[in-house]
Amino acid sequence: MFDNSDRTEISAMGEFGLIQHLAQHFEIRNGKTVKGIGDDAAVVDHGDHYGLITTDLLMEGVHFDLSFHPLKHLGYKAITVAVSDIYAMNGMAEQVLVGIGLSNRFSLEAVEELYAGMQIACEQLGVDLVGGDTTTSRNGLVISVTATGRVDKDKIVYRGGAQAGDLLVVSGDLGGAYMGLQILEREKRVFMEVPNMQPDLEQYDYIVGRQLKAEARKDVIELLKMLDVKPSSLMDVSDGVASELYHMGKASGVGFHVYEEKLPIDPQTIDTALSFDLNPSIVALNGGEDYELLFTVAQSDYEKIKTMPDFTVIGYATDVTSKNMLLTKSGNQFEIKAQGWPESQKE
Repeated sequence: MFDNSDRTEISAMGEFGLIQHLAQHFEIRNGKTVKGIGDDAAVVDHGDHYGLITTDLLMEGVHFDLSFHPLKHLGYKAITVAVSDIYAMNGMAEQVLVGIGLSNRFSLEAVEELYAGMQIACEQLGVDLVGGDTTTSRNGLVISVTATGRVDKDKIVYRGGAQAGDLLVVSGDLGGAYMGLQILEREKRVFMEVPNMQPDLEQYDYIVGRQLKAEARKDVIELLKMLDVKPSSLMDVSDGVASELYHMGKASGVGFHVYEEKLPIDPQTIDTALSFDLNPSIVALNGGEDYELLFTVAQSDYEKIKTMPDFTVIGYATDVTSKNMLLTKSGNQFEIKAQGWPESQKE
């Protein structure tokens, strides 16, 4: 199956290349498997509906830093980021299973704090924690969450359904989680140099919250149902809009034009980005972990969504396959490049 004779560096392939390389060796053998690798969640035929299955892995030192990430917030985030993938299929989450790897530096009270956050997330999202696994870790805290859910067969939405001319819509605002991380890392560096210095986070409450306490947009799926709008394609913004556009465009056989002036960016994100000498639009496109929902709708649905304050039409799909362009405020055009593994903690 795998017959590489020479050593190949994963960095040379990139995240997307690695996934594609591995996935091509696995074929679907079970007739109930509707969708395997290649979307936000796997899809299984349960007769009168589809079952949805997804998993997320969070590793200390890669996805989170416990020097500034409270355990309760981390537990909450671990559930929401996994469940977000269920909403990205236009479904509703029902259960989660949690696996954790613990080193001996964690006490019972610390683990209880982690699970207290998970409990809050489960209560708010209406999901049940039904099992999992625990093991010893020699390399810090590891959290794996598998989420399951369901969706009516006629309501399932994949990332590969966009058509040329469809409107590109995003919920909420973008770039806040990434800039929140920049603030937290800056304050950590200051603390390491001057331990008596207290962190100054009050003026950054919104963006720090976006990083430490990610929210899954169950409300968006409920709103779309109320509006009688079924997206033609749908993803959650975990890796940044640029990466999600790459996936949606490739799966759908379209490209996207994005208007820079339409990108929804909170004023706190803009001010903070500028203070770091960063372009807010680039932050909005490439900063990960916003966990908003990015979707396309037919132009005929515009009247249904145009008055929704939490939805922003940021562009449209084109027939130029997998070529995504940013139309700047100054009238120029630049190709939007997907980074791969762009979550802000990854190094």
